[in-house]
Amino acid sequence: MKDMHTISGAVSKDRIHDSATKHVTGQAEYTDDIAEPWGTLHAYLGVSSVAHGRIRTMDLSAVRAAPGVVDVLTAEDIPGVNDISPTGRHDEPVFPTKLVEYHGQPLFAVIAESRDAARRAAELAEIDYVELPHAIDAPAAQAAGLPLVTDPLTLQRGDVATGQAAAAHRVQARMVVGGQDHMYLEGHIAFAIPGEDDDVIVHCSTQHPSEAQHMVAHVLGVPSNAVTVNVRRMGGGFGGKESQMNIFCAVAAVAAKRLKRPVKIRPDRDQDMTATGKRHDFVIDYDVAFDGDGIIQAVEGTFAARCGFSSDLSGPVTDRALFHADNAYFYPHVRLVSRPQKTNTVSNTAFRGFGGPQGVIAAERMIEEIAYTLGKDPLDVRKANFYGEAGRDLTPYHQQVEDNVIGRVVDELEASADYRARRDAIIAENAKGGVMRRGIALTPVKFGISFTATWYNQAGALIHVYNDGSIHLNHGGTEMGQGLNTKVAQVVADAFQVDFERIKITKTTTEKVPNTSATAASSGSDLNGMAALDAARQIKERLVAFAAESRKVAPEQVEFLPNAVKIGEEVLAFDTFIRQAYMARVHLSAAGFYKTPKIHWDRAAGKGRPFYYYAYGAACSEVSIDTLTGEYRVERTDILHDVGRSLNPILDKGQVEGAFIQGMGWLTTEELWWDDAGRLRTHAPSTYKIPLASDRPRVFNVDLADWSENREMTIKRSKAVGEPPFMLGISVFEALSMAVASVADYKVCPRLDAPATPERVLMAVDRLKAGV
Repeated sequence: MKDMHTISGAVSKDRIHDSATKHVTGQAEYTDDIAEPWGTLHAYLGVSSVAHGRIRTMDLSAVRAAPGVVDVLTAEDIPGVNDISPTGRHDEPVFPTKLVEYHGQPLFAVIAESRDAARRAAELAEIDYVELPHAIDAPAAQAAGLPLVTDPLTLQRGDVATGQAAAAHRVQARMVVGGQDHMYLEGHIAFAIPGEDDDVIVHCSTQHPSEAQHMVAHVLGVPSNAVTVNVRRMGGGFGGKESQMNIFCAVAAVAAKRLKRPVKIRPDRDQDMTATGKRHDFVIDYDVAFDGDGIIQAVEGTFAARCGFSSDLSGPVTDRALFHADNAYFYPHVRLVSRPQKTNTVSNTAFRGFGGPQGVIAAERMIEEIAYTLGKDPLDVRKANFYGEAGRDLTPYHQQVEDNVIGRVVDELEASADYRARRDAIIAENAKGGVMRRGIALTPVKFGISFTATWYNQAGALIHVYNDGSIHLNHGGTEMGQGLNTKVAQVVADAFQVDFERIKITKTTTEKVPNTSATAASSGSDLNGMAALDAARQIKERLVAFAAESRKVAPEQVEFLPNAVKIGEEVLAFDTFIRQAYMARVHLSAAGFYKTPKIHWDRAAGKGRPFYYYAYGAACSEVSIDTLTGEYRVERTDILHDVGRSLNPILDKGQVEGAFIQGMGWLTTEELWWDDAGRLRTHAPSTYKIPLASDRPRVFNVDLADWSENREMTIKRSKAVGEPPFMLGISVFEALSMAVASVADYKVCPRLDAPATPERVLMAVDRLKAGV
């Protein structure tokens, strides 16, 4: 059996996103666009007004009596288990019974005839609290003696004390790295429709339909087979819809079954931001020892994270921060410890990079410390410390780096961006003094691909070939704008050698593919593409066997051509051939499956191979700052990113561009701020500033490493692209640091905390000018 790769829908070709036209014309349907059946009710959450306290009394009589209110749900109304913890630690109730642990925590839900009525009624609750002391950030929580939300992780190799003693230089310091709100265009939403017996259908915007299914079943006290979760598409996710959808799905489902009417819940943006988790902010204490050439000898680090009131996904997030605290650099002696700290804030959660960016920026800060201490170009320090050959290829978690291409990526970008000449010109210009200063930085990224929870590295797919030759594709991944459905459909079109338009992409639903993993960890295409390919392979094998037997030819004489099948010397249109197979009772449906090979992880020992492979990239950014105001702009960014043999280069390039801008926003304009009462004050687009179109680099050059090919057997030898380029935004942060350092002749590391808002940039400039 042979395939010819000439069909228009083949992989490794630019292809428009399957919903692009719908997106720009407003025809793409989201959960809130589903026609509401007669009798649909609307829910809204009533939330706490204190950061920590015990509920003395909760009088909801005015809420129940408000116009349009049909019902009010509290913890007492949960028919099953009052818990939606994604890790099964039973530390996250749908509604608390007595203890309030953060400002804005959902306490009850109002169900009314309209959303407006529910929202207004929720404000009428009279709740009396016994207020308790609260701790908002990690240092305060540690000082107050609050526990960790989950067991910490330690990664170590070699002898740190020996490495430190032998080093000529040693720097110890602290870095504060801020969090980030997901700011997806489509907020959280769930729409539950009750069925007969225990059944309920939940339409929602989630990256993890199976988890939502299991949580709803858990809260209702019914088996998972009674709950169907459907997701056609999301208007963005970025990790914020991996576990945070659970409460909305649970509330809608409980109300729908209780009242026997459809129920929809869609919070306002303010409530969406206050009641759902964000990227973890970290306080990182690092100790780096190095020689006179800038070669790192030993690294020690403690990574304390603001995790919130419950564990959520903080364990694996803080684990991944440690996994990426080396970035692309070899540490001969290393000891890294996580501290997932409980705080009286909303539980933080998954966000693009899943802790990896917080680890990478720590590595880049240490490189910066070395460069300023020794008066070297940071790029030279980076290149001197890259992973290399045997003896310099083992990570802190004892995985060998076998696919290292970071040297080539950085060398090519250094040349194409003209880094050396531009840096010399910037230093010369800054030497003239003046208000405006410039900075430039070229930073790399090495990012491990796979879920560190090994069991999540599996996927399923379902393909039906109908007797008219049309093809129905379903898989366990979810589409949130990243083009996953387009890529998987390209794989199927390529497998059958048919036009892309022949493939019908359908909603993700737990009815068709069970026990799916979240569309996260950059693994959507890797896992679901391979599962779909497995399903296509099964059907093709049956078709080849039928063709060979019916025409009395060898299986090797059956060949899939563009929209046709050649059997010996006979060529049949694909439609005709499929019709004949159907008439001969060939099974034209298959469930595919894939699990990632080679990976294993022993968390207790801190050793294993948690990642199947690594994705690499590099960015060179140039900035200018106003030393009188701290304001700045990005003048130019050049990126070279490794996506292996791309499934769809134009979609991958879009992912790289978007990830870079989002990473840049995390480190510059996006600031989360809680007041002394524990209230999140940056809870709307008016106070929380994501990058605008005008914030993009004035010159923005993005290229894919077209020579790269994944050495592992991934789908068509491609590499993941969702998360790795996020960390390329660190180049902007480092460039800002250089511009600030120019006011002290580059002799002092500015030690900017993130985000580097104009205020922080100005304070750093003033600090360096004052010599403090």
